[in-house]
Amino acid sequence: MYATIKGVSSFSAEQEAQALRKAMKGFGTDEDAIIEILTKLNVSQRQQVLITYKSSIGRDLIDDLKSELSGNFERVIVGMMTPTTMYDVHELRRAMKGAGTDEGCLIEILASRTNEEIRRINENYKCQYGCTLEEDIVSDTSSMFRRVLVSLATGNRDEGTYVDAALAQQDAQCLYEAGEKKWGTDEVQFMAILCTRNRSHLLRVFDAYRGIANKDITDSIKSEMSGDLEDALLAVVKCMRNKPAYFAERLYKSMKGLGTDDNTLIRVMVSRSEIDMLDIRREFLTMYGKSLHSFIKGDCSGDYRKVLLRLCGGED
Repeated sequence: MYATIKGVSSFSAEQEAQALRKAMKGFGTDEDAIIEILTKLNVSQRQQVLITYKSSIGRDLIDDLKSELSGNFERVIVGMMTPTTMYDVHELRRAMKGAGTDEGCLIEILASRTNEEIRRINENYKCQYGCTLEEDIVSDTSSMFRRVLVSLATGNRDEGTYVDAALAQQDAQCLYEAGEKKWGTDEVQFMAILCTRNRSHLLRVFDAYRGIANKDITDSIKSEMSGDLEDALLAVVKCMRNKPAYFAERLYKSMKGLGTDDNTLIRVMVSRSEIDMLDIRREFLTMYGKSLHSFIKGDCSGDYRKVLLRLCGGED
C-alpha cells in the first residue's frame, strides 16, 4: 500500500460520531479534533461514522460540518467525507456546471482512472444528475477535445498486458505519419491509439516512436497540438508512463507561481491519499528537489494547511 491514509484496524463508529458532535457543539468549533478523527479513518470508515452519526444523533454529519467550517478547509473535509466515486462525480459536474469549464479537472479524472472506476463514475453520474456524463461533456466542450473526453469516458481501454511488437511498430509509424510527417495533424489517429491501447503496448509504441521520429511523443504532441487537446493527450501519455509523476506535476503546478489552484490541490490530495500518495511524494521530490510537504507548508495556512499536511503524511 502506498497510501498515507490507511484507516485503523478497529474503531467505534459510535465513539467517533459522538466525538465529532462534541467538536462542533456549543461555542466554537474544535477543528483540531475534527482533523484528528477524520484523518485517522479511511473513506469507508468515515462512511460508517456518517451513518452512525445520523442514527445515533439524528443529524446529518455533512450538513453539520458545512455549517461549522468554511472555505478551503471545509472543502477538504467534505471531500474526505464523500465516497470515492461520488467525489469524482461531484468534481466532474462542478468542472462543467460551474462558471466556465474546468478543463484541467475533466482531463485529470478521465485520463487517470481505470475502466472500472470510469464505469462506476458513469453509473453514479446518471443516478445523481439524471443525464449521462457523456451528454454533459458533449454540451460543454467542443471539437477534437470533446472527442477525446468522450472516448476516455467510455472506459473502454484495453487493460491487458499483451504487446504485439509488429502492431506497436505500426502504431508508432501511424502516429509519426499523422503528425510530424504531414502538413496539418490527423488528431483522430492520435486519439484512436492513445485512448484505446493497453499500457504495456503504449510504452512500446512510445519507444518505437522515438526511434522513428527522433523525438519524444510528448514533444510531438506539444508541437502538433495546442490548448485543451494538447493537455488531454499529454495527460494520457503521462498517466501511461508514470501516474504518480503525473499527479506530482499537477500538485506542483497548482502551487507554484502566483495564487494557488485550490480545486486541483484539494482534489489530488483527497483522491490520492488512500491510493498512491507515498509514490506521488517520492516523484515530487525527484522532480522538483523539494518535498511536497514543504511546498504545502509554504503555500497554505491555518486548518487548511493542517489537514493537507495530514493527507500528505509526512516530510521527505
